Amino acid sequence: MVPRVAMRRRAAEVPPTEPTEKGNGKSHTNRICLLVSLSLFFWALLLYFHFVVIGSSTNIENQIHLQPQPQPSSSTSLPVHKFDPPKEKDPLDKPILATTSTFKPPGTAEKQEFPFVRALKTVDNKSDPCGGKYIYVHDLPSRFNEDMLRDCKKLSLWTNMCKFTTNAGLGPPLENIEGVFSDEGWYATNQFAVDVIFSNRMKQYKCLTNDSSLAAAIFVPFYAGFDVARYLWGYNISTRDAASLDLVDWLTQRPEWEIMRGKDHFLVAGRITWDFRRLSEEENDWGNKLLFLPAAKNMSMLVVESSPWNANDFGIPYPTYFHPAKDSEVFDWQERMRNLDRKWLFSFAGAPRPDNPKSIRGQIIDQCRNSNVGKLLECDFGESKCHSPSSIMQMFQGSLFCLQPQGDSYTRRSAFDSMLAGCIPVFFHPGSAYTQYTWHLPKNYSTYSVFIPEDDIRKRNMSIEERLLRIPPEQVKTMRENVISLIPGLIYADPRSELETLKDAFDVSVQAVIDKVTRLRKNMIEGRTEYDNFVEENSWKYALLEDGQREAGGHVWDPFFSKPKPGEDSGNDGNGGTTISADAAKNSWKSEQRDKTQ
Repeated sequence: MVPRVAMRRRAAEVPPTEPTEKGNGKSHTNRICLLVSLSLFFWALLLYFHFVVIGSSTNIENQIHLQPQPQPSSSTSLPVHKFDPPKEKDPLDKPILATTSTFKPPGTAEKQEFPFVRALKTVDNKSDPCGGKYIYVHDLPSRFNEDMLRDCKKLSLWTNMCKFTTNAGLGPPLENIEGVFSDEGWYATNQFAVDVIFSNRMKQYKCLTNDSSLAAAIFVPFYAGFDVARYLWGYNISTRDAASLDLVDWLTQRPEWEIMRGKDHFLVAGRITWDFRRLSEEENDWGNKLLFLPAAKNMSMLVVESSPWNANDFGIPYPTYFHPAKDSEVFDWQERMRNLDRKWLFSFAGAPRPDNPKSIRGQIIDQCRNSNVGKLLECDFGESKCHSPSSIMQMFQGSLFCLQPQGDSYTRRSAFDSMLAGCIPVFFHPGSAYTQYTWHLPKNYSTYSVFIPEDDIRKRNMSIEERLLRIPPEQVKTMRENVISLIPGLIYADPRSELETLKDAFDVSVQAVIDKVTRLRKNMIEGRTEYDNFVEENSWKYALLEDGQREAGGHVWDPFFSKPKPGEDSGNDGNGGTTISADAAKNSWKSEQRDKTQ
């Protein structure tokens, strides 16, 4: 039994085919080979993807980046009020584009570009003689200008203005019978005809444009002076204001107005500012309210007498009788004024003001009468010589000094007639010239005129003759030459022609408006104002500031321009400073009654 059991056990334990030690070495070697093969395969795949797949995609990207890229839209640099027409896009793109265009990183500011930049840049074009000088003229309906001329008989209660609107506003020619004038260029010009003279001169302006985006300023050819003249007497305030309100309504609907809300607009009126500054809605109050309308406050109005307390009007010269068509006519006249023999030390042409106890005219007339070197031409009723251009100019041409006190208002046409004659003006109030015609007269008034304060005549009874005799002869000669050199800028050339090299009162005024608008535009771009702590009631001071000054302080002439408080006498402020009111404007109109026999 034993041997059979042992045999069974051996049969169950089948021995391996290879010895154990030999089998373990071969298996280890196989595993290493497998790992090496897998590693090589992995690196081969890695290199393949790097050089083939990724390399190919890089080439594709390079090709894409080398393609021209679309430029960003320039719409953000356009003026804020102007937009490009929208392009046709897929509707799905619109929300994305809107989101992209309105997104701004925190803390970033978008620089605003103003719509008048194009006009400012025209000055950089050196080949364009009109660069920075273009004027755009509104094409107003004829009711604002030409229709008034057709109905010229209604322009003045006492004067037939029809003859004065002939010859482009110059009036009828003057005959040189007494040899006082030149043979050409002299007309019986009405002192309130600047509206039509200026507008006709504008038609000859060399730099007119039909493209308002190029304009340095915009002219409004509204005959404001003629409009107010026809309705001042016997008409209610609705009639007086009608054309002004109609004009403002027309202008504010124009696209040109929106650029600067009218601050680049200007118009001309040949009357004093007080005719356009009615203070109330009372029927018996004087004038219309053109210059108090909100829109008109943005515009610049050129008048023959401006307000010292308001910033929207500017003084320009009254028209004289001389309107040359050529430079040579001006040069000849200037030379003639240099060579005249002047036998009178001083002269005065005017009438007393007995109704105004503050007027110094009575004392001036007395001094002229009592002086052996003074000449007087009285202009009261019935004195026809005073209304004769020939008589007036003859007296001025024979005088060294011409006295120019206030009349019914600050200013007088006589001041310009006398300077045209080469006569040195003597002023008694700074509002008669120094604060009025700052575009046309030097700031240093002592170079061309004499100033004697009214109180020196009124209270101290100063002798005008003694005061003038104290001026050395050489200084008188220099002052007279300075006056004669000012003549071109104080006269209005014939509107039907143009001067070649000289700048007349029109040219000076237009350039001053352009300079004003240009400064305003540059200040807007730079985010600054022209003056610090601007006070409109001190408007008269700012034009007198020196270059670089930005704030107006106290001035030696402050007493002359003290405004009366409500309830106080509007004729005088108690310090010798005469104030102007509606009564003064009304009196100036009554004075025209003296001219009806001219």
